[in-house]
Amino acid sequence: MPLPALTPNEARVLGVLIEKSKTTPDAYPLTVNSLTAGCNQKTSRDPVMNLSEAEVRATLEELRGRTLIMESYGASGRVLRYAHNFGKVYGLPGAAVDLLAVLILRGPQTASELRANCERLHHFADASAVEGYLDELASRESGALTLKLPRQPGAREQRWAHLVCGEPVVMPVAAPLATSDQEERVARLEQEVAELRALLESLTS
Repeated sequence: MPLPALTPNEARVLGVLIEKSKTTPDAYPLTVNSLTAGCNQKTSRDPVMNLSEAEVRATLEELRGRTLIMESYGASGRVLRYAHNFGKVYGLPGAAVDLLAVLILRGPQTASELRANCERLHHFADASAVEGYLDELASRESGALTLKLPRQPGAREQRWAHLVCGEPVVMPVAAPLATSDQEERVARLEQEVAELRALLESLTS
């Protein structure tokens, strides 16, 4: 049975927890303050969000009710910290969890882009290794977690999107004009400019 879809806020919080567990292990589990900062980063985030600490706390409460996060006081025993439980709840290997985190945080990407952007979390030998995990995530019997998007005009590779928040909203991309259409438009514009120039000259003479 597929797990209920996450909200964008829930996905962002989980994505940050997964990312920081690998990129800043000394600071993990995260405090609410550091988690909020990670959610609102201006780099490596698509879309950029601006969550308040209150919103992050409310999101953590929802995730705790679904056992997707764990709470602890860490070594200091003074400040409550949070860790993700994503892989265990979804029944996924670590490499698949890392790929999903990068898709959640950065939006749709090609397998090559994912391999590069995932390097700090997990090293994949090549793009085909990434594709292998993505294909497995797309064909899960308990519910697909990735989707291969239609090829964009002029693109060499197709992009992948995550499905942890449900079906993604994909904006259609306008197809580029054919060369003959472009030439026709340029010729028409040049003719209009010439006619306007002639009209202007006749008015000023």
